[in-house]
Amino acid sequence: MIEKKYIYAYAFKNAVEHNGKAVAGSVISGLFNHGLTKDKIKEVLPEINKIVSEVNSIDFEKQKSEFEKYFELIGHRPERGDELPELPNVDLKKGVIMRFAPAASGQLHIGHVIAGIPSSIYVQKYGGKFYVRIEDTNPEKTDPDSYKGFVRDLNWLFGNVTEYIIQSDRLPIYYKYAEEFIKRDSAYVCTCDNDKFKELVNNKKPCPCRKREILENFNLWKKMLDKNGFNEGEAVLRFKSNLENPNPALRDFPLARINTHNHPRQKKKFRVWPLMNLSVTVDDIEYKMTHIIRGKDHKDNSERQKMMYKVLGKENEFPYTIFVGRVKFKDIVLSKSKIKAAIEDGGYEGWDDVRLPTLLSLIKRGYQREAFFKFAIQRGISETDKVITQADLFKIINAKIITKKKCS
Repeated sequence: MIEKKYIYAYAFKNAVEHNGKAVAGSVISGLFNHGLTKDKIKEVLPEINKIVSEVNSIDFEKQKSEFEKYFELIGHRPERGDELPELPNVDLKKGVIMRFAPAASGQLHIGHVIAGIPSSIYVQKYGGKFYVRIEDTNPEKTDPDSYKGFVRDLNWLFGNVTEYIIQSDRLPIYYKYAEEFIKRDSAYVCTCDNDKFKELVNNKKPCPCRKREILENFNLWKKMLDKNGFNEGEAVLRFKSNLENPNPALRDFPLARINTHNHPRQKKKFRVWPLMNLSVTVDDIEYKMTHIIRGKDHKDNSERQKMMYKVLGKENEFPYTIFVGRVKFKDIVLSKSKIKAAIEDGGYEGWDDVRLPTLLSLIKRGYQREAFFKFAIQRGISETDKVITQADLFKIINAKIITKKKCS
C-alpha cells in the first residue's frame, strides 16, 4: 500500500503547478515512482481522491508552504544519487531566475561552494539567469579584496553567471523602495531606545513612533539621510507589521540604519544603509527571482520578505523558496572573521594558504570544479543538518583531484 505522505506530496506538487487545483491522474503518475502498479490503482484511488479534494480546499499560499514539507519525497529518483530533484513551478519556456548571495567579508570557502552550486545546476538545467549578488551593505565588515576574488573564483566554479550585482552600488534604488513603504504607511522612523523598543514589541505593544503620520516619517527619513541630521544609532527605519504576530521576530523589524563607517567601495558617499530584508527584497523583485535556495536559518527572513512583497502588491511574485540545512564541518574553521584575523596575525600566509578550506586554496591545490559539484549533489537540498569531518570531505573531493597540481 502506498504511504499517505507520498500521495500528499504529489497532490501538493500538482496543485502548486496548476494554480491550486490538483488532479488525481497526475498524482497517480507520480506514485509510480514509489511502487504503485497499474493493478493497484483501483485499490488506492479512493484515498487519492480524498486527499486531492482535501488539498484543493486549501488556500494556494498554504498549499505552497505545505508542499515545502513534502518536497524531498517527490521529483527525483533516489536510487541514482547523481542529480538534484526537479524544481517545482518551472516555466519550461523561460527557465528559472536564481541567485547566490555571499557577503563580501572575506574570500569564499567550501561552505559557500556547497550553498551556491545547486542554483547554478538548476539554471544550467532549465535555462534562465543566474545572478551572483555581492552583499556589501555592512561597511565595517566589507573586505575590499572580496570583489575581484568573488568574480575570479565563481567564474571558475560556476561557469554560468549572468551578472554580478554589487549591493552598495544600488543604494538609491533601496532608498526609493524605503520611501515607497513610508508612502504606503508600512514603514516609520523609530527614535526609541533599542532596549525599550524590544520590551514593548515583545509585549505586542507599539512604540510611540509607530503612530507618526506619513509626512512626519518622510521628514524624519530625510533627516536620517542628512549628514547634519541624526547621528549613528539615533534613528532606524522600521517595517510596520502585525504586532499580534506570535513570532516576536516578525514584529516591526528594521529596514535601514545609519552607519557612518568608511565603506571600502563607496567611501563616505552614503550614511544610511539598508539591512538585509530591505536590500534582499528589493533585489529579488528587481531581478525577478523565481526560485531561491537558502539556509533554513533564514525562515524568519523569508516571512519578513513575504510581508514586504504583499505591501507592494507582489505577493504572487514571491519566489518559490527551498530551505536547506547546514553542513557542519566538525574540524574545519569556516568563520571568515576568524580566518581573516588569523591571516592578519601571521597564522596563515593568506587566503590561499593550503591549510585553509577557502575556495582559493582548494583551487591552488588542484581540485577540479567537478569534485565540488559531486559533493554538493551528494549533499542535496535537504533541510536536515549534516555533520562532516575534514577527512570525509576530502574522501569525496579527492576523487577528482588533478594530480600534477596537488600540493604536498
